[in-house]
Amino acid sequence: MLAEATGAAPDIGEVVLHHTADAYSIGIEPFFSYHWSRWPDVHLGSLTLNFTPTKHVIFLVIAAGLVFLTMRAAGNALKRQRAGEQAPKGFAAAMEGLVLFVRDEIAIANIGHEEGPKYAPFIMTLFFLILYSNLLGLIPHGSTPTGNLAVTGALALMVFATIEIGGMLKLGFKGYMGTIFMQVPGIEGPGGIIMSIAMAPIEILGKLVKPFALAVRLFGNMTAGHFVILSLFGIIFLFGNLQGWNYVIGFTTAALVTGIMLLELFVAFLQAYVFALLSAVFIGLMQHEH
Repeated sequence: MLAEATGAAPDIGEVVLHHTADAYSIGIEPFFSYHWSRWPDVHLGSLTLNFTPTKHVIFLVIAAGLVFLTMRAAGNALKRQRAGEQAPKGFAAAMEGLVLFVRDEIAIANIGHEEGPKYAPFIMTLFFLILYSNLLGLIPHGSTPTGNLAVTGALALMVFATIEIGGMLKLGFKGYMGTIFMQVPGIEGPGGIIMSIAMAPIEILGKLVKPFALAVRLFGNMTAGHFVILSLFGIIFLFGNLQGWNYVIGFTTAALVTGIMLLELFVAFLQAYVFALLSAVFIGLMQHEH
């Protein structure tokens, strides 16, 4: 706004950070913007909390609602088609194919035919929630919840809890502890015990690295795309005083941004697939650790 008042070129770095960071506002100035005030803090002893919904929280709720509405609509359509003894078609057929792909090719294929169906709803929920969260950032005035490390970190923590708790239930306490204090092949007796204890910190670190990698990969990929798009838009303002070249720069930038947007559409699906796939792989590895 200051740049508009003074006639100076906007600070591109500030614009990029403003539109990718979380905030108590929705929209892009000067086209549309709605701001709301921060709620009073809640004090629980020495702990101070604030429950004011932010931009990313609102779009995460929207993504969850879209997942529910999509599955409800597809399920009702399939019921009507099957009641009329018709083959699935249209939107219902597309969603059924996508759900079966996630269930069979991601969950069951990597976790196993015995345990896979139990974890398939969790893997499918991760896939569709992340997919909608990624896509919401590509609409006008939208925002990408998965561009927030707190969101991707929370998803990764749920995956971590599922891996470890599911592994303990499947392997038992003794079998689960064997994933930390592993028996090194070929080393027995006191040497094997010493090696198992020495390797335990590395095994624990390996368990923690998996969710960390999931969180950072998704966050980095979704944030980087928006940085590139907004930075390319900034080229128009950086070279805005070349007069006759304005049209060339504008059309060239628009073409580049359109290409990046199409790439981001592909990345939105790819990152949802990768997160769901790696989650299923990690769960499967723990389920078959023995």
